[in-house]
Amino acid sequence: MTPRLRWGYGLAALAVFAIEVLIALFVRDAVVRPYVGDVLAVVLVYLGLRAVAPLKVMPAVMLALAIAVMVELGQLFHLLDALGLAHDRLARVVLGGVFDIKDLACYGAGAACVLVGERRRT
Repeated sequence: MTPRLRWGYGLAALAVFAIEVLIALFVRDAVVRPYVGDVLAVVLVYLGLRAVAPLKVMPAVMLALAIAVMVELGQLFHLLDALGLAHDRLARVVLGGVFDIKDLACYGAGAACVLVGERRRT
């Protein structure tokens, strides 16, 4: 059976991705870039998963949150250094370079936002 793309989730993922890019390129503040960007990261991963995988809401939220936490733990254990990618700009943008415990709270907030949003949809 061929998986079907869920266009609504795909378009929403593209919109959130565009917002993330705009934040990364143009926002230099102490709130939106470090915190809102991390909240949106989980939302983006969730939307991407729902667009391409036949996952229900809760498994997709948990997987998106797990991916975000694993990326953050990769920062804690200097994964980019271990992979020889510490100076690769794209790798640093996608995976980040500095562990911050507050990011984990932002990821949890992103997961909560997804659950609230999905609950409102139904």
